[in-house]
Amino acid sequence: MKTKIKKAFFIVIGCLGLGLGAVGAVVPVLPTFPFLMVAALCFARSSKKLNDWFLGTKLYKNNLESYAKGEGMTKKTKVKVMITVTALMTIGFIMMHQIPLGQLILFFVWVFHIFYFWKVVKVKNEEA
Repeated sequence: MKTKIKKAFFIVIGCLGLGLGAVGAVVPVLPTFPFLMVAALCFARSSKKLNDWFLGTKLYKNNLESYAKGEGMTKKTKVKVMITVTALMTIGFIMMHQIPLGQLILFFVWVFHIFYFWKVVKVKNEEA
């Protein structure tokens, strides 16, 4: 019984991630990459059939496939992710104006994200 609940939970969260990632592919302010990563993780943990379907979608192939294969991301995708992370964390930073420790932690998390995407994630050459 526990396994079915866990599987259903991952399917629901995966569908939410997929939906938000699909919206993010169209709406410039909403990030696509993190939501599709959540979807990929959840579908992989919930159902082989659902995972295989997701891996075959154009959304996955255009946004995650090269990263998942270790080929990196396009420069445009990296910049978009860094801008989105910066914007969202800035909102959180401002909202924590009365919690200096929270601001400090958020700052270090932001620095880690920027460092990770700038230095660790490989840049994939865009195909002409």
